[in-house]
Amino acid sequence: MENKIINTAKETILAESRSVSGLINFINEDFEKAVLKIKSCKGRLVISGIGKSAIIAQKIVASLNSTGTPSVFLHAADAIHGDIGMVQQEDIVMIISKSGDSPEIKVLVPIIKNFKNTLIAMCGNMKSYLAKCADIVLNTTVDEEASPHNLAPTSSTTAQMVMGDAIAVCLMDLRGFDSDDFAKFHPGGALGKKLYLHVGDLSVNNEKPSVKAESLLKEVIIEITKKRLGVTVVLDNKGKMAGIITDGDLRRMLEKDLYHAGILAKDIMTINPKTIDSKELAVNALDMMRKNNITQLVVTLNNEYEGIIHLHDLVREGII
Repeated sequence: MENKIINTAKETILAESRSVSGLINFINEDFEKAVLKIKSCKGRLVISGIGKSAIIAQKIVASLNSTGTPSVFLHAADAIHGDIGMVQQEDIVMIISKSGDSPEIKVLVPIIKNFKNTLIAMCGNMKSYLAKCADIVLNTTVDEEASPHNLAPTSSTTAQMVMGDAIAVCLMDLRGFDSDDFAKFHPGGALGKKLYLHVGDLSVNNEKPSVKAESLLKEVIIEITKKRLGVTVVLDNKGKMAGIITDGDLRRMLEKDLYHAGILAKDIMTINPKTIDSKELAVNALDMMRKNNITQLVVTLNNEYEGIIHLHDLVREGII
């Protein structure tokens, strides 16, 4: 039984991979025309389908919206029962269908043609009603489904999704869509945060621990404990940063029996601590912490002490 399951899974993956690789033969002038038409569209790309193709349509809409191509999903069944009103004059309509001959598609296509919107078909049957009526046809024909007896949509829906990805990536390339653009559309995700979140956005929420160079050890311990960042900056008599003291520095001092009643902050501080500008990306702070095996950095602005960023800040924001 185990071998049968494993073999079936492998056969499914191989069947779908063959279908995907076969799409290369269908990347032609019509594909190029479709991409250029969508790029120059002054409205939106309305993508419709029925059944499993409708689910693929929603995925393609999500991919396009997140990469700068305004798109909306319109279920084919809902379209012929009133929702067709969402299609505006300058919109382009793409209908996804394996057969191209389902009843809903046959009702929807004449309506779109009557509205005079450009109609793109993503279809697995080049002799179908949809393919014959469309202005542009994207061929997603597959030789067979990966499912037993060629029944359940498997290879065909995978081919549709990959064709949609190919369109999205081509549009990204034509528009010069880069990491900054991606961050604008994904501000809440971890990847987006890596691209736009700055050090100062995080350090501003933290306390700003500091002691004077002449402060006694007791004051240092109280400040580190109170501000809960495991560190305090040491300031000279002009208010400039002279160094830092971490809780690790305190432990090492005790391990070496260096403690005495008159010890001052300046006696145990680390001079020239690792710093990062508040305008730097937060992900760069993470890289610096990893390289130096530390858990916090002093944040500066115009070379002045601005605050502290801690590893926990990066964890909390999902950057790690």
